Amino acid sequence: MARKVKVSELVEQFQLDVVAGGGGLRRQIGTDDLYRPGLEVAGYFTYYPAERVQILGRTELAFLETLTQDVRRERMDRLCTDVTPCFIVTRGQNPPVELIEAAERRQVPVLRSAIATTTLQSRLTNFLEKRLAPKVTIHGVLVDVYGVGMLITGGSGIGKSETALELVKRGHRLVADDAVEIWQTADNLLYGTAPELIRHLLEIRGLGILNIMTLFGAGAIRTSKQITLVVRLEAWQQDKQYDRLGLDEETTRILDTEVPMITVPVRPGRNLAVILEAAAMNFRLKRMGYNAALQFTNRLTETIEDEDAE
Repeated sequence: MARKVKVSELVEQFQLDVVAGGGGLRRQIGTDDLYRPGLEVAGYFTYYPAERVQILGRTELAFLETLTQDVRRERMDRLCTDVTPCFIVTRGQNPPVELIEAAERRQVPVLRSAIATTTLQSRLTNFLEKRLAPKVTIHGVLVDVYGVGMLITGGSGIGKSETALELVKRGHRLVADDAVEIWQTADNLLYGTAPELIRHLLEIRGLGILNIMTLFGAGAIRTSKQITLVVRLEAWQQDKQYDRLGLDEETTRILDTEVPMITVPVRPGRNLAVILEAAAMNFRLKRMGYNAALQFTNRLTETIEDEDAE
């Protein structure tokens, strides 16, 4: 189901003044696109995107003042539709009386902000993009390791939280434990955060709930992080062939985005924290163009070819 944001949430988030149409604050916004109805103020309504938040800045209001009262009334009445979420007047300006009258009739909220138009548009877009982005909650642990957003997944009891605790102890940062809320941006980038209830908390069997910020300080946690690598922990299977060179590049799909994934077998004696640190550093090297496995196979091929030539 498509996500929606109520106009009342904008009022609260950006401390907007409700000038008119207060009965319509429950209207919903379904797109992060904003619109400045300059052409419509001039009388051209053919492609009017009424479903967007309408921004009225200094330019639109100055042009409206050049129109007669009857024309302004007709234009404002056409701007206020049943699907229009709200109007926001910027720079603390007063909206036209004709807009207030039309908004009251249709119960379309007219809001006012003291912020400049371009600044408000940028903040509104960022807010709406995040709130309207597709979301999913995944069982796992999200940590920031050397700047790499690493989502650790695996079966219950495999050691995800214990590994995250060791990583935090080694100077890395925890984002979320147990449940990771993931949202996808318009650029198909994935970001993860922790639900409010369990933010900064880590569950360790035998110890219980630990507050990582209290134990290790504010530098040990992050509120959110882009997910760039998935690490799947699984119990070691003796008869399974694991990738020993690192040439196979596996991916997993989260929402509509393919994310690189590595599978790490778990068995007693393996230091998972060190392995995941190495995985993060190796991932960064690959993004910079250096692939150790590929370099090795190329050198091996050259050596074999030289021996055959002799």
